[in-house]
Amino acid sequence: MRKWLFFAPLAIFLGVSVFLFTGLFSDPWTRDSALLNRPLPEFDLPDLMQPEQRWNRELLTGEPFLLSVWGVWCPTCKAQLGFMTELKEQGVKVVGLYYPLPVDPAFGDHFSLGQLQRDVQRELAYFGNPYQFNILDENRRLSLDLGVSGSPETFLVDANGKIRMHHVGDINPRVWRQKFEPAFEQLQQVGLAYQGAQP
Repeated sequence: MRKWLFFAPLAIFLGVSVFLFTGLFSDPWTRDSALLNRPLPEFDLPDLMQPEQRWNRELLTGEPFLLSVWGVWCPTCKAQLGFMTELKEQGVKVVGLYYPLPVDPAFGDHFSLGQLQRDVQRELAYFGNPYQFNILDENRRLSLDLGVSGSPETFLVDANGKIRMHHVGDINPRVWRQKFEPAFEQLQQVGLAYQGAQP
C-alpha cells in the first residue's frame, strides 16, 4: 500500500534533474515578449536630439523597422553599432529608444539633456550611427510597457506598428542572418503593399 512512498524521492529527484538538464542547454537570451503580434504601446515622447519633435506610435507606421533599446553606458550596445550601421546602409530602418540609467538626487545625480546629447553624439561618431532618430524615454515608461529589462533589446515592428519579433542581446551578423533577415524581408514586401494601398 505504501510502496509508492519508497519511490517518491526517486521520482522527485528525476523530475528536478530533467528540469535542470533542459535549463542547462537553453539560451538565457531567449525570452519571448508578451507583446508579440500586438501593436506597440501608446506613447508620446521627445526626440533625443531635437526635443521639440515628438514621436508617437502612429508616426512610426508605414514601413517595417527595428526598434533598438540602447544606452551609451551599455558596452554591448556599442559593440553592435558598427554592424547595425551596415544594416542602415542596406536600407534597414533603425529607430533608437534611448534607455537612460536611473538618477538619484539623494546622491547628487541629476538628468542633463545637454550632457546626454554630447555623449550620444560622441559615441555614434566613434562607433557608427545606425539610427534614423532616437526617442528619449527619460522615465522609461515605454521601456516598461515593452517589458524591457535592460539593453540592448531589439524589436522588429511591421508597417502596421505591430511587434513581430523580440531579441535580448546584441544584433550581430549571425543573429541578423538566422533570426531577423528572413522576417524583415517578408515584412518589407508586406510594407510595400501597405504603402501602395494608402490613398
